[in-house]
Amino acid sequence: MEGTGDGGGGGGEGQAVRIQHTRILPDFLQSVNLKYVKLGYHYLISNLFTFCLVPLMIVILVEASQSNPDDMRQLWLHLKYNLVSVIICSAVLVFGSTVYIMTRPRPVYLVDYSCYRAPDHLKAPYSQFMEHSRLTGDFDESALEFQRKILERSGLGEETYVPEAMHYVPPRLSMAAAREEAEQVMFGALDNLFLNTAIKPKDIGILVVNCSLFNPTPSLSAMIVNKYKLRGNIRSFNLGGMGCSAGVIAIDLAKDMLQVHRNTYAVVVSTENITQNWYFGNKKAMLIPNCLFRVGGSAVLLSNKSVDRKRAKYKLVHVVRTHRGADDKAFRCVYQEQDDAGKTGVTLSKELMAIAGGALKTNITTLGPLVLPISEQLLFFATLVVKKFFSPHIKPYIPDFKLAFEHFCIHAGGRAVIDELEKNLQLLPIHVEASRMTLHRFGNTSSSSIWYELAYIEAKGRMRKGNRVWQIAFGSGFKCNSAVWEALRNVKQSCNGPWEDCIDKYPVKLVS
Repeated sequence: MEGTGDGGGGGGEGQAVRIQHTRILPDFLQSVNLKYVKLGYHYLISNLFTFCLVPLMIVILVEASQSNPDDMRQLWLHLKYNLVSVIICSAVLVFGSTVYIMTRPRPVYLVDYSCYRAPDHLKAPYSQFMEHSRLTGDFDESALEFQRKILERSGLGEETYVPEAMHYVPPRLSMAAAREEAEQVMFGALDNLFLNTAIKPKDIGILVVNCSLFNPTPSLSAMIVNKYKLRGNIRSFNLGGMGCSAGVIAIDLAKDMLQVHRNTYAVVVSTENITQNWYFGNKKAMLIPNCLFRVGGSAVLLSNKSVDRKRAKYKLVHVVRTHRGADDKAFRCVYQEQDDAGKTGVTLSKELMAIAGGALKTNITTLGPLVLPISEQLLFFATLVVKKFFSPHIKPYIPDFKLAFEHFCIHAGGRAVIDELEKNLQLLPIHVEASRMTLHRFGNTSSSSIWYELAYIEAKGRMRKGNRVWQIAFGSGFKCNSAVWEALRNVKQSCNGPWEDCIDKYPVKLVS
């Protein structure tokens, strides 16, 4: 999803005389607040089962230690003369265990992934972007000034990439140029993925490709099958027009396919194509994507093989999808159309952030019970009861998702998107650092942005075994989708990662 923000406008600061009192000890009422009480409550409730189980086990052990041989003999005789009951119970237990093992969801492992990084000659600093926009002759002064302001406030840095075709004046907008962009991104990510995992392309049983705005014939998935000579019975899918959240949708589809097809690999390729989707008009609502979207793509290798658990980075825990397309405003808030001059582009509605907030609310309402500790769920439920029956004016309790996740990968759609989620989910700056730095270094790479963010966390050495990651993305339609992963080991960045030669420069200080 795309979004921009003007940043927090600051007015004048009021002045007041402040009197400070010296204290030997701090004011615990002010400093402690309810934070540590809440943490203690969370620990108590989350471990309530353990606290109840330990005394029960102690009682059982004490009773067993006090038993004598006669007691054991009586127990044996009881079982001996009730052999039929024992056999029936054993048969039911074996049957139930077999059914559970056969029907339980197969774990899906993320073996590795790769993010494409374009060559340096495709970088588009502000000055070059504006100069090329001026030289095309398609934009009036008002449109040029609007794009300049959007760039300054966007959160993008000076090293993002645009495709080869856009570096020409006039731009080369041919089908051949668009295919060339798609091939460079997809094949670049896949080559690195196959190199790092030592997987042969012939071993891939499932292929899912998502790209919203470029859907040629043959499809992008067919281009990959042809390039790598994938096997003839591969299950291939090509998802189009599903927006920036399509990467999570593609993961969900691959997960479902891995439940059906045993002992195989799935590859998910997420990208977007810019060459034929640049807007050359003067409608401001359609100019914003020009300023935000940049070249990028990812390739993810998934497996349902138990032997891959040892080398896999993550295990997929949950996927939650929310679709608000039944609402007309939500359906049209990100809408591809032609302007009055007949030029095609994507219009962003002024209600976009409000609609995104509603979709997020629905999504986390579904996700919360799956991931939040019981303490948070009880607090949330209790607040709802109090608000409903006793005090309608009480503020609703916002669950603390920091208790469920160590890392957050928020789609880098724009600075406003990240700002709003940081505020509404009560996150700390470090939780949104990966999203902000990805937006700064690579721009909005659409559905692949969440993988650049995960790569940032790994490159910083922050991913530890057992950590949980929340990937959340927004897209046209309107959709909000979440994926939850659990780290199976201390994860380091893979070879030739997107941050390999620049991670030490980040985080950078962003201009507000």
